[in-house]
Amino acid sequence: MFSACYGAAFHRESATTRRNQPPMDTQFSAAQPQGELDELDRAVVHALQIHPRAPWTLVGDVLGVNPVTAARRWHRLEDAGLAWVTAYPRLSDARLVVTAVVEIDTEPGVGEEVAEALAADPAVANVKLTAGSRDLVATVQTTGLDELAHLSTVLFRGRPGVRATRTHVATAMPTEGSRWRLRSLDAAQCARLEAAACPAPEPARGAPGRDALDARLLELLNTDGRMSIRDLAAGADAGTTTVRRRLGVLLASRVSMRCDLARPLSGWPLSAVYFASVPARYLRESTQVLAGMREVRSCSITAGPHNVVIDVWLRAMSDVHGFEAHVARQVPHLDIDDRSVVLRTVKHMGRLLDRDGRCVGVVPLRQPQGTHGVSDDEN
Repeated sequence: MFSACYGAAFHRESATTRRNQPPMDTQFSAAQPQGELDELDRAVVHALQIHPRAPWTLVGDVLGVNPVTAARRWHRLEDAGLAWVTAYPRLSDARLVVTAVVEIDTEPGVGEEVAEALAADPAVANVKLTAGSRDLVATVQTTGLDELAHLSTVLFRGRPGVRATRTHVATAMPTEGSRWRLRSLDAAQCARLEAAACPAPEPARGAPGRDALDARLLELLNTDGRMSIRDLAAGADAGTTTVRRRLGVLLASRVSMRCDLARPLSGWPLSAVYFASVPARYLRESTQVLAGMREVRSCSITAGPHNVVIDVWLRAMSDVHGFEAHVARQVPHLDIDDRSVVLRTVKHMGRLLDRDGRCVGVVPLRQPQGTHGVSDDEN
């Protein structure tokens, strides 16, 4: 209710009362206390959640503010580690990346040390310290099952302090974090940004080709999803025309982008992971319902003793069980077998986070790469 009302009110204000107020760039230019978001901050983040590489002219026009103001607000958030834009292989396409959720049991007292060591590995996308039946939950991304088997042996079981691991290979991902929204904008504002965003994924036509340039661009975008074409070209040692064309192909069919926000500032300061089971005949419809729930950040269909792993954000500790009750009513064929409250997120899609959820570093995700290089006529 608040989101809808705020979005409409903000839109009306920018359209009808601006002439009676100070210019937007001065009206909103006062810096908020570090660690707090005002309405414009949230609107900027929501805009970039919809269109992560939106030009500031578009963002400013949609929000009714000076583009310089929108850019300044974003850079303040980014510099403080409160928000960031990243890119990664499209998780729904197993031809590009194999994803697995790994439960990790550690020796007493070394969970945080193990988590930080795992976070330094490019193949590990996420690491969470958890309460309950496992000490850590990690997400790994590999190019195939062979690499996953190698990681399971070397990265986890060969690491001091690790007692046991249980790996759940994802066979499908009905939703993931790039689809989560703050809901600070109204429908008209969202529609304008969606219309300007990159085109829908192309239909699958066999295994997608990829080369060293694709891998390098993806690595650069994983570090800074809003990096300019000029800087991407310099970082990839390629021509701007080639980079612009390749980027269009990547964003249309192979790469997902997202704008992430430090969780404590999102209004959903708590997180939990649920392990659930659904009869196979109800799996698709059940996970589609889960994907539509606002609390759900990601939902993986997995092969293992639990065939659904759900990552959620919550507003209060009591919602750990409140969410379960809601799921029981809305998804009657799903049984939640176990759950763990997240004590701390150490790494989030390649970003190293401090105890307040702020980004303090980047470990670029390991990117899939083919064997053929960039042809001379593309440079």
